Amino acid sequence: MSLTLYTNPMSRGRMVRWALEEIGQPYEAEIIHYGPPMKTPAYLAINPMGKVPALRHGDVIITETPAIIAYLADTFPAARLAPPPGSPLRGSYYRWLFFGAGPFETAVLNHNLGVIIPPERAGMAGYGSFEAVMNVTEAAVSKSPYILGEEFSAADIYLGAQIGFGLRFDSIAKRPAFEAYWDRLKHRPACLRAAGIDDKLLATHP
Repeated sequence: MSLTLYTNPMSRGRMVRWALEEIGQPYEAEIIHYGPPMKTPAYLAINPMGKVPALRHGDVIITETPAIIAYLADTFPAARLAPPPGSPLRGSYYRWLFFGAGPFETAVLNHNLGVIIPPERAGMAGYGSFEAVMNVTEAAVSKSPYILGEEFSAADIYLGAQIGFGLRFDSIAKRPAFEAYWDRLKHRPACLRAAGIDDKLLATHP
């Protein structure tokens, strides 16, 4: 079955392209511009939210970046992007993949939008505080080369790409542990290929 990525070079679609490069399967990419092109009936039939990325795999359509990455990891197990079912690492894999999609992403977004959560209502935020999320993340990426230990996984793609983005655009502090972790990830051949493709596309699809 064919793989088609609907993306924009300045979007979370960069994470999905990285995952696609990691699995090593042929795929096509359709660039969707922001604004009206994302709201056409044709594209809304693919993603009713009118946003990118989205992935079509044969007749299957997947939206939401962590869901797409998890789908690719499970659908193409030869790439070893996820611990197999039954592995004791499976729980940690899910934990950190969705930690990146939940507490980390929400805390960083709120922090950079200037959203202030009163301490007495921190429990309602779901992540506590920005500082707590950063501390937990720092501890997690400091213990071993990758989030699950010695083995790279799709959880590193999602959480790592967000850390790399945060370091590049100063949306998170440049803690040494974050920089060391991202340095290990950004030199992976698949990451370099994906970044090269999207960076080149920025020149023609700004």
